[in-house]
Amino acid sequence: MKLGSTAVVVTSSSVATLGFPKNYYNKPSWFGQLLKTNMFPHNFPILSSSSSSASISTTTEDSSDAVAAAKPKQQQPWLIVGLGNPGKKYHSTRHNVGFQMVDALADAEGISISGVSLKALFGKGFIGNVPVMFAKPQTFMNASGESVGAIVSYYKIPLKQVLLIYDDLDLPFAKLRLLPKGGHGGHNGMKSVINHFKGNRDFPRLRIGIGRPPGKMDTANFVLRPFTKQEHEELDFMFQQGIEAVRILLLEGLNKSATFVNSTKSMEQLG
Repeated sequence: MKLGSTAVVVTSSSVATLGFPKNYYNKPSWFGQLLKTNMFPHNFPILSSSSSSASISTTTEDSSDAVAAAKPKQQQPWLIVGLGNPGKKYHSTRHNVGFQMVDALADAEGISISGVSLKALFGKGFIGNVPVMFAKPQTFMNASGESVGAIVSYYKIPLKQVLLIYDDLDLPFAKLRLLPKGGHGGHNGMKSVINHFKGNRDFPRLRIGIGRPPGKMDTANFVLRPFTKQEHEELDFMFQQGIEAVRILLLEGLNKSATFVNSTKSMEQLG
């Protein structure tokens, strides 16, 4: 029933509340008797308990659908991993440029990487409206997959949204290259990650060029050398390009980000 805008369902319990015996509900003349009391107008609409229940159910479902439609679709998080070695000894070395890029990203977005989770320094936040997790594995480079694999498994992150950032001997110094997938290229950290992904290589990676060792210098010694003052200046310039590339990747997609990365010039080229 409706009185004004208020719906009323007439049941045996409501009749009892009005002062009628419970079994009065089943008597054929009960409603006529009720009308004679002038408690309700004669044009008062009647809803059966079954039809009102259906109406309430439909209204509830419609409301739920409206709420679901109004609620913005939740973005899946990205995991951004920088590869490197823990400890002050390796802090500014070429092999740790992945750590340095993640630090630059986190600083630019105001995200703290001060937590520890699954053998990594860890931080959470947003880039635009996209949730992100930053990780710097503390397992040492050659066992990076132990941490990265555990994080991906625990948070159920699809590999297409796992970005690995690391140093690359085969790229000129401070040159960036963004790829949607690929092999490890002889990089032991990437080799460990792919092994812990059960051989799956279909995840994006941002490679940072550190150049080749001069003369006959041993490669292992070269990657553990610190950067010079001039190289740091070039790296700072490159980090700004990397920050913009990651923002484009998360907000506009890999193709646009790759186009941006491939069209950027180094500080040396601009000079």
